[in-house]
Amino acid sequence: MYYDNLHGLLRVAAVGVPAYIALILLLRVSGKRTLSKMNAFDLVVTIALGSTLASIITSKGVALAEGLLALGLLVGLQFGIAWLSVRSTRVGGFVKSQPRLLYYRGVFIEDALRRERVLRDEVLAAMREQGLASPDQALAVVLETSGEFSVVRAGESDEAALPAGEPLPVTSL
Repeated sequence: MYYDNLHGLLRVAAVGVPAYIALILLLRVSGKRTLSKMNAFDLVVTIALGSTLASIITSKGVALAEGLLALGLLVGLQFGIAWLSVRSTRVGGFVKSQPRLLYYRGVFIEDALRRERVLRDEVLAAMREQGLASPDQALAVVLETSGEFSVVRAGESDEAALPAGEPLPVTSL
């Protein structure tokens, strides 16, 4: 079946357009951080916003005003938590993780791999994605707070590119 009735289609259009416009306005007012992928918390908020918008548009049981309130609540809470995390190390530490050094000067840091549940093969794949033919071409691999790998090429950068406060491993085997 392509549709139940014309009323349902008109409802989607009548509710979808203002809900979409309201979401765009909320996102513009709240700033770039609301849809960033800086950490897992930001990812969850982005998914929740998308799910809420879909519910507003497709669910007959959700009134437009209720849906807009839900969107505003999610954006407001995300803004508040981000604001607090910048001003409080305790909140910041709870909400976001720290980058983790996984590989340094030819040595895989086994404790870090285990804690982050990352396989050596995943680190090697990240190196290959950066065009490195051999692990020897990498100075370091860092698991960023976003869950992405950063590969620092050997000889092109110094140790300043590594996470601050991260203890450097002993490079001898």
